[in-house]
Amino acid sequence: MRRIIVLGLAFNMLTLLVQAQVLVSPDKNLSMKFELKEGVPYYQLTYKKKVVLKPGSLGLEVKDAPSFVDGFTLTDTKTATVDTSWNPVWGEQKTIRNHYNELTVTLTQKDQKDRFIQIRFRLFNDGLGFRYEFPMQDNLNYFIIKEEKTQFALSGDNKAFWLPGDYDTQEYSTVTSNLSEVRGKMKAAVTSNASQKTFSPTGVQTPLMMKSKDGLYINIHEAALVDYSCMSLDLDDKNFVLTSHLTPDAIGDMGNMQAPCQSPWRTILVSDKAGDILESKLVLNLNEPTKFEDTSWIKPIKYIGVWWEMITGKSQWSYTDMPAVQLGVTDYSKVKPHGKHAANTKHVKEYIDFAALHGLDAVLVEGWNEGWEDWFGKSKDYVFDFVTPYPDFDVKELHRYAASKGIKIIMHHETSGSVRNYERHLDTAYQFMVDNGYNAVKSGYVGNILPRGEYHYGQWMNNHYLYAITKAAEYKIMVNAHEAVRPTGLSRTYPNLLANEAARGTEYEAFGGNNADHTTILPFTRLIGGPMDYTPGIFETRVSAYNPTNNSFVHTTLARQLALYVTMYSPLQMAADLPETYNKFLDAFKFIEDVAVDWDDSKALEAEPGDYITIARKAKGTNNWFVGSTCDENGRMSSIDLKFLDKGKKYSATIYADAKDAHYETNPQAYIIRKIEVTSKSKLTQHCAPGGGYAISLIQKK
Repeated sequence: MRRIIVLGLAFNMLTLLVQAQVLVSPDKNLSMKFELKEGVPYYQLTYKKKVVLKPGSLGLEVKDAPSFVDGFTLTDTKTATVDTSWNPVWGEQKTIRNHYNELTVTLTQKDQKDRFIQIRFRLFNDGLGFRYEFPMQDNLNYFIIKEEKTQFALSGDNKAFWLPGDYDTQEYSTVTSNLSEVRGKMKAAVTSNASQKTFSPTGVQTPLMMKSKDGLYINIHEAALVDYSCMSLDLDDKNFVLTSHLTPDAIGDMGNMQAPCQSPWRTILVSDKAGDILESKLVLNLNEPTKFEDTSWIKPIKYIGVWWEMITGKSQWSYTDMPAVQLGVTDYSKVKPHGKHAANTKHVKEYIDFAALHGLDAVLVEGWNEGWEDWFGKSKDYVFDFVTPYPDFDVKELHRYAASKGIKIIMHHETSGSVRNYERHLDTAYQFMVDNGYNAVKSGYVGNILPRGEYHYGQWMNNHYLYAITKAAEYKIMVNAHEAVRPTGLSRTYPNLLANEAARGTEYEAFGGNNADHTTILPFTRLIGGPMDYTPGIFETRVSAYNPTNNSFVHTTLARQLALYVTMYSPLQMAADLPETYNKFLDAFKFIEDVAVDWDDSKALEAEPGDYITIARKAKGTNNWFVGSTCDENGRMSSIDLKFLDKGKKYSATIYADAKDAHYETNPQAYIIRKIEVTSKSKLTQHCAPGGGYAISLIQKK
């Protein structure tokens, strides 16, 4: 590990220009200029002399007090260079380099009794991170944020991959358009959801991926979202300036703060190569090292689950057709079951058997606990207690049976948005998990938040999500949070946060479908902050095969479903289809059996957001590689160079590919499997069908 820190005025890195400073990245490709103009702080960013961001102002408005937007004098500057490396508990790389040049400016408001703030800038080779810091001082204690006024002043009408700005959901289809078209496309982009609150006809969410007219790939997001509201962006579509917009609380405030404190990092990734955005670790690097001394209990998971059959309507979460139930009042042993309850002991054992036979780690079971008959959209506080099973779900027997097969069961906690209820039960629920052999939980926050008026992405809820994660760590439990705020790299600090949802996942394929380009965009947007529980592996793409009343279909070929295990990085990967379907395609399922969920190295071989992605990853502790490629509705010919393989070594390549006549709409299950021998000198060309792709396992020969 190297660590070099230089304090003071570095001539090549920082040039003092009255009240202007220039910070240069270690490789000198990026340059950030900070300056005060009539007491207002501004910054701008260039990459290889191309404008990324024009001068944009910085600051925050404060409620019932003078704001941090103007009247500043530059009273101090500090610089540093840091070059270290660290090893994640799990991840896409064994070792991550953290190399940046730093500038911290102290800005004092003389007319506010010398009240001051600091802005810390870190410039990496792949982008910029900066945050507001509020040190302890005599004239600043409690304050309420009215709005953050950070500007991202773009150089022009960039092509953007955007979601409607919303306080409650990211479960929208990504729209691809120029920024000037956002306003005209917004109405159609806002589709229905269980909980949603848009805020502006030009408001968009982060991570926001863009491509400039002069070929720069730009991504705006945030890192280390702790005790603060989630940031969205409000677009001035005449001047192409994005301004930060925070999620309010129930009374309209954007954040309750007490010095010393700080904002999350605002991040801008930049490159002239799309693959560099996918490979960036800037967001992770801006998060703190892990808080846990012992991480030996945190393990990546490959699992199957009692889930897709309910999503498609083949089965149900509930036990009975009773129109209303009350936990602790309704006696389920005396009601008539409807016969479609999936989470029963016999059926779960079938999933456990399949998992054990095919080398999976765990089985997720949803709908095991009482309350599912009357939970959705009722604004009902006491729905679940997270420990009481339905009569046909034998907790002790399934614990015994799963353990005998070497399989873990993943707990499911649907809160129905009743956060107070979840917190009052957390310790009891987590202890129940420990007592019954569960070491991972999928939590859910479907519906409007209780207490009423709070939003999914506000400061109060963000603090709850982190509380649930840290409380889970006390019981050595890993967390997969659904309907929570999109990730900002906190999995580095709290590595028991294995994954989040926070986007349209595979479930939406049963609700009308995701666009064919969906999985060529998500790695550039949602996955920038951390892994997603996308739930790939759907082989039966016609939902009507499970539920004749549902005409939806999965917008993919079977071969692309295999590719997603590589292109959609996550240490938590689900084989999401039903065992009886996998038994029809065991030759293709072999890739799911073989593919790793933890990696020593990852490389973006081909990439263009919205069009295609090809990723290669090296399995943890081996010399074996896996490749995945996904493309949009147009199809393409993929050409890759295998120079990343060890020189002088031979590899057995098994290629799972679209058949010549495959098509995601008309012939999705047409695939071919072939085996060849390759080396680091080999180059491969592979056809990708519309909405298709391919997967390759590369096993080193001995």
